[in-house]
Amino acid sequence: MKTSYKIFALASLVTLASCSEGTMDYINKDTHNPAVGVVPAKYSITDAIMSSAFSTVSGSYAWYASTFTEQEFGTGNNQFKNAELRIKSEVAAATTYNNEWNSTYANIANLRQVIEKTSEGGLNEDQIDILGMAQTLFALNFGVLTDLHGDIPCSQAGYGTLYLTPVIDTQESVYNDAILGMLDKAIANLENAKSQLMNNAKDQDILFAGNPAKWLGFAYALKARYLLHTMVVNPSVLSEVLTAANNAVSAGFDGVELTVFNGVDCDNPWSAFWWSRSYTGSSATVVKLFEARKDNRLSVYNYDRFGNNEYGIPGNAEQAGLTEALNIPVWLEDGAAPIHLFSKSELYFILAEVKARQGGDAASDFKTAIEASFDDCEATNAVPAATKFENNGSDYAAGLTVSLKEIMVQKYLSQCRDEQIEAYNDIRRCKALGENFITLENSKNTQNGENYWPERFPYGNSSVISNPIVKKAFEDTNIYADKIWIYGGTK
Repeated sequence: MKTSYKIFALASLVTLASCSEGTMDYINKDTHNPAVGVVPAKYSITDAIMSSAFSTVSGSYAWYASTFTEQEFGTGNNQFKNAELRIKSEVAAATTYNNEWNSTYANIANLRQVIEKTSEGGLNEDQIDILGMAQTLFALNFGVLTDLHGDIPCSQAGYGTLYLTPVIDTQESVYNDAILGMLDKAIANLENAKSQLMNNAKDQDILFAGNPAKWLGFAYALKARYLLHTMVVNPSVLSEVLTAANNAVSAGFDGVELTVFNGVDCDNPWSAFWWSRSYTGSSATVVKLFEARKDNRLSVYNYDRFGNNEYGIPGNAEQAGLTEALNIPVWLEDGAAPIHLFSKSELYFILAEVKARQGGDAASDFKTAIEASFDDCEATNAVPAATKFENNGSDYAAGLTVSLKEIMVQKYLSQCRDEQIEAYNDIRRCKALGENFITLENSKNTQNGENYWPERFPYGNSSVISNPIVKKAFEDTNIYADKIWIYGGTK
């Protein structure tokens, strides 16, 4: 009896060990979905577009930038109150931008896989149209990251477990390789795909339905944007900017907007953010600029949502503590409003700025840019408070004096809807050039003789706590004093 029990126990242990070894083979493996390596690239491009729009150019990056540019007023007695009052524990914390840091790097990892699959030897190596799309989005994602954070993990980032602690690359190398170099590759591939009438993405491309010509215009527009960003360190770059912008126009560029939101099942992130938190309101800095120009867009920007007819005075602590009290931009009521990945008005403001700086005639591009902004304002579906502008954009532009200052002011006003990251870039770029076209009025920007306006964003917390290289860079960087390389700094 005793012997039989021992034999049974031994057999049970052998069986248990065998089962355990088999189970270990499946731990950390998704056995219910196909492996990433066998999924066609076109199915990954949809998520890359959505994530780029929803998490990279929108989300906390844009929301916090909007308080620094004073295009929005931070309110709600919480995070954006703290940002409005420039409280360092909010503005300089690694946790503040962690979600967008993580989602953007996750998107880069996805895009690296698409690029690998559509490159020579890959699963879809003949689909150079999708390759060009991925390269374009890759440049956009790294552009946002480095413009906000400066030197960042790049060359070793997005490779999964291959590099657990990726090195930090200089912003100069990120611009040369991951942005401008990648855009040149994208342009070559999209030109080739266009000539071959390729359309491998079709319904999976939620921007342009797989049209490589549209993507080509997008890639050229991004090239113009990022070349312009470098003019502080490369003053002779303007002719290259002009060439890229003109190439975008020749390719039929008419703006890049994600329009999948219907305001019912899926909201524009700005609208969803406001409905759930009520953390933002209209800013006096913008209101004054509109009022001084008798600009009809004021009725759309400064909508009296709560019957108080009160807009935020930048730095006002009492107002920052309010909830559902201040005027708002009416588009925050429109859950179906599209997200701009790159607006038509931005491209034409770039053309106008370059021509003005070169002493050329910027009037036509200036007019087109303003008309595009008026059209965008009027298109909001939350129109009970909006004015139908008709031809007012053309009439308004004709009444303005075309100057470099007015071009930059009008670009700032046009970017109030959802392009605050670029407005933040413009303010820092012009500041580095010794130009002050937008007067920031927040009384908290300087406190006790010390600057409290951030020159950059801190790194994301996930990397600060897991990567010693990023942790050291975070500890060694003063976001209020250390400018990024393209705007006159060293890192």
